[in-house]
Order: sequence, then structure tokens, then C-alpha cells
Amino acid sequence: MSAESLRILTRAAREVIPGQIVNLGIGLPTRLFYYLPDEMEVLVHSENGVLGCRPRRDDEAPDFDMIDSGGAYITTRPGASVFDSATSFAMIRRSRVDLTFMGAFEVDAAGNLANWKIPGKFSPGIGGAMELAQKVKRLVVLCSHNDKHGNPKILARCRLPLTASGCVSRIITDKAVMDVTPTGLVVREIAEGLDPADLRAATEATLLIDESRLGRF
Repeated sequence: MSAESLRILTRAAREVIPGQIVNLGIGLPTRLFYYLPDEMEVLVHSENGVLGCRPRRDDEAPDFDMIDSGGAYITTRPGASVFDSATSFAMIRRSRVDLTFMGAFEVDAAGNLANWKIPGKFSPGIGGAMELAQKVKRLVVLCSHNDKHGNPKILARCRLPLTASGCVSRIITDKAVMDVTPTGLVVREIAEGLDPADLRAATEATLLIDESRLGRF
């Protein structure tokens, strides 16, 4: 795992509060499993129909009926429940899930999210992300600040097809922690060793930065 991904996941783990029901989206968010303290009382929800899942240890035989949203084999913690997808999505639609983490191709200053379709490239469909983004109480995006070509992912306005509009609460990248607010993107924390001017240069969206209150991570 890259140092950038490790920084994102370590910081993202601090967003989880004991007692919450948490959903982990495909990609980097599913790795957050491994950064939550073993003793933390939290129920991880999978839209496949599991509440209380945990990652499978290397010494555990896989149960081929138990997978997470990314297709990786999982297992369950004591007190977990397994149910059909209709019940799982009913939980989502009734806002019974407290927190979801998702990846992003693009996210913008208005909290709009694009994470399912790049025109010209194959996509299996928008899937459960559309409903999670609209109905979960709090959505935190985990993604690299820039793509592999150095282009910003944090935009003034998304250009790719949207997953949902106005749904993102917080964005955690390898460079910053930012909150979506009515006045714009407020930077709460910045990566150690990074200058605010360099952060602005790596971001298309306008950033609101109060250096006197800026944290480091």
C-alpha cells in the first residue's frame, strides 16, 4: 500500500464513532476495515446483506457466500446478522446507516459526487452507491487529491456523470481534510510538510483556509 493511501485510511478511521452502523464502499474504503480498532463497538454494513461483518483473517477458510461490496471474502463478528438485499436496501433507504465512506473520480465544492462512470470506459452500473449517497446520514469521500496524471479531483464543479448531488459531508485525501459547507470547501487539516499554497495549486476548487486554526495529519 502506498504512503498516500495509508495516510488517508489512518485519518479516516478517526471519523468512526463507537456504536455507529458504517458502510464501506468499493475500492480504498473497504481497506478501512483494517484500521478500525478491534475493540471498537461498530457494526459494518454491506449492501449485500450483512450487518456486523469483519475482514477474514489469513488463517480463516473463506465462506464463498460471504463477500463485501468489492467481492473480497469477509466473515462476521459476534452478534452479526445476515439478510436479503431487499432488507439491506430498506436499511439504507430509511437512513438507518450512520456513515458511509466512498471513493471518487471527482468531487466538487457543492458536495456533488461522481464515482461510477467515465464516458468511454466500461462500468457495471451505478449500483448501491446512488442510494447510499442520498440516504446515509453522513458521507465521507476517500480519494487521492490528484489523479495519476496530476489532474485535480477536487473540482469547482464535477464534469463526470453524478452519483448524487449535494451528498458529501467531508473529503479526506492524501493532502487535506475538507468539509463541504454552504460557503465552500473549508480545509480543516493539511498533510504534514505541505504548504497551503501548494494545496491550493493542486486543487481546482476554491479552498477556504484559516491557517491559525489549521490542523495537521
